[in-house]
Amino acid sequence: MRLGGTSSVVAMALALFAAQGAMAQDVAAPTQAVANGTAAPATPPAGPPAARPRHHRTKGDPLEGFNRTMFSLHQFLDRIAFRPLAMLYKTVFPKPLRTGIRHVFSNVGEPLVFANDVLQLKPKRALKTAGRFLVNSTIGIGGVLDVAKTRDFNLPHHDNSFGTTLGHYGLGPGPYIFLPLVGPSDFRDFGAGIAQGQTYAFTIGTPFDRAEYRVSEAVLTGLDLRVESDGALKALLGGAVDPYATLRSAYLQDRAVSIAETHSAKAAAASALDDPLTDPAADPLKDPAAGAAPTSAAPTPKPAADDFPADPAAAPTASPMAPPAAKPAVDDFPADPAAPASAPPVATSPAKR
Repeated sequence: MRLGGTSSVVAMALALFAAQGAMAQDVAAPTQAVANGTAAPATPPAGPPAARPRHHRTKGDPLEGFNRTMFSLHQFLDRIAFRPLAMLYKTVFPKPLRTGIRHVFSNVGEPLVFANDVLQLKPKRALKTAGRFLVNSTIGIGGVLDVAKTRDFNLPHHDNSFGTTLGHYGLGPGPYIFLPLVGPSDFRDFGAGIAQGQTYAFTIGTPFDRAEYRVSEAVLTGLDLRVESDGALKALLGGAVDPYATLRSAYLQDRAVSIAETHSAKAAAASALDDPLTDPAADPLKDPAAGAAPTSAAPTPKPAADDFPADPAAAPTASPMAPPAAKPAVDDFPADPAAPASAPPVATSPAKR
């Protein structure tokens, strides 16, 4: 299957941060020996064995148990085979050659980007995609050189797919799914990707319907994407408590932004700002892909500028938040110290004019 796009880039490097506890095996307790040297049967446990911790069932990921198993399998395959092969590919093939191969396959996919631009009713974007394909196919020597993105043409590449088109017209993503060596996806994008991958084979034929072409494209693009994404994935998943949840959040947010961009750039920017990538370290059981809930409490009010620290000599029962005592009236005089303590102060009357 053809690997491409942001989801395949992120998915190819999950072995870097394998969860150590996920692959651990429980070890049986050793038998005990009695004082006379004969072995006694193992003491039965006092209660039922402790169940393994179960992950929180996340909205949008009803297949989480299956996905986590596939995620662990992917980590294992990546660790023992895929990443070593990618690093060997990087060593054997110099960067200019790898870049040229990447440009060729990217240029081959430009007509599919153009078709989805048209389906999304984006004529200006479609014209730019068509112009980019013509420039790179001619001046760029079949796409080996990305001449279209230079200052003279200013036609950079942009991703687009049939899954994005379906999302543009309101089709939901469906359940999240993770497959080994394919990476994160959902039912909508997975099915749309299969359909789009067969477009050239049915409309053009040779060489796109040949197994030799498909295998070489999948291997070369997959190895190149794995090499190019190595550093970025370390930064993304290096400090993650739950790499699976972190990757799921990154994928779902990226797809939401990509679909929002087909409506307007402002909507895409608002989506990216309103749903930031959160770190599951704050709550390992909470998936950031489920949407951040408004849990922030009201901030503690700062003291006013004229509030002074409490006097340490004041009575300990006085509360700092108690209302201040009323100031004495202007015409109130101090009580006579010679008067009896039980006698109330004599009220004064205002002088007559």
